[in-house]
Amino acid sequence: MAAPAIPPIRLGLIGTGLAVEKLHWPALRGLADRYAVTAFTDRSAEQSRRFADYSGADPAGAAADRAALLARDDVDAVLISVPIPDLYEVARDALEAGKDVLCEKPAGVDAEQAEAFLALAAGHPDRTFVVGENFFYRDDLRYARSLLDGGAIGRPHLMAWRHAGTMVPREGVFASTPWRQRPRYRGGVHLDAGVHHIAQIRLLCGDIARVHGAVQAANSTMDSPSDLALTLVFTGGAIGSYTASYPEIPIPPEINDMRLYGTEGVLVLAGSESERRVTRSSPDATTHTTVFRGIDNGYRAELVDFADAVQFGVRPVGSVAQSVANALVVQRALDSAEQTAVLALDPVPGAGPVPLWRPRGSTGLFDGLPGQRISSSASFAA
Repeated sequence: MAAPAIPPIRLGLIGTGLAVEKLHWPALRGLADRYAVTAFTDRSAEQSRRFADYSGADPAGAAADRAALLARDDVDAVLISVPIPDLYEVARDALEAGKDVLCEKPAGVDAEQAEAFLALAAGHPDRTFVVGENFFYRDDLRYARSLLDGGAIGRPHLMAWRHAGTMVPREGVFASTPWRQRPRYRGGVHLDAGVHHIAQIRLLCGDIARVHGAVQAANSTMDSPSDLALTLVFTGGAIGSYTASYPEIPIPPEINDMRLYGTEGVLVLAGSESERRVTRSSPDATTHTTVFRGIDNGYRAELVDFADAVQFGVRPVGSVAQSVANALVVQRALDSAEQTAVLALDPVPGAGPVPLWRPRGSTGLFDGLPGQRISSSASFAA
């Protein structure tokens, strides 16, 4: 006799803004066997109505506020997508209400609140509590990590990554939100977006032992540094550089690729959200490229991992500790810039090396996930 089907998680959404519309809902609607959205709320009534319109959610699921949503018996877990300064308070209330929590990143507005996130998780060991980091789940990054684990480029010894792009408020983009333009969290865009980049670096290069940072302000539309330059030393002995720039003026198209140099080859990660590429070069001057199309940048896999944690007790990759480890690299980099000094990073309890996520019960990387993967080879020999 077949095992009875496990009912979907009854999910409440606290915050229904751009992150839900552009990132989470497209993944949720493809996971009807794992989730049923039973309630939703937003401080903006217009935003809440908009979500109901495009999602087709039952109007009876609209809650007046988060307290009303958290009091509902038909909500098992919540997805929290509110402004960064409000994340901790909302997550605390949800955990105290007995709900499992998937919370948007980052874990804390500064180092002090990052520590409070760790304490909050430790105080609710009976609940699943994840601070989302979709980069841990991206197909191209997981594939690159599997190559590194398999010794595809030998011993990595140098990482180089420059990321630059114009950032100005425009309707319908994340930079348009007033709380991002005048952030009440330390580091501004380098905490908000930068934790994703740190997550990628940690996933592929391991944990960071020391940082030396410098910042500049060159964007009048944001009340925070626009430029961050970091020199990194990894616990495994490799070194690296990371530069992020978000000016307001138009700039020529940037390659924005990440390069990992090893003793037996080079790994290059490049491309856009619509087409990501992982290219491995070998000592014989051949290259092997895998192109990823139609992937959702990890949001589906992140939701699957959260559901597996809630329903089957699987330890999630995107733990609070891992998110705190990402955030504290940014905070320590800002400390370094202020002190004009090389600073060490202490290990975050419960974090350690980022695990490589695979679909539960699978040995493959992509089983059951959407997307197209195309591989090819070439030569760059003279």
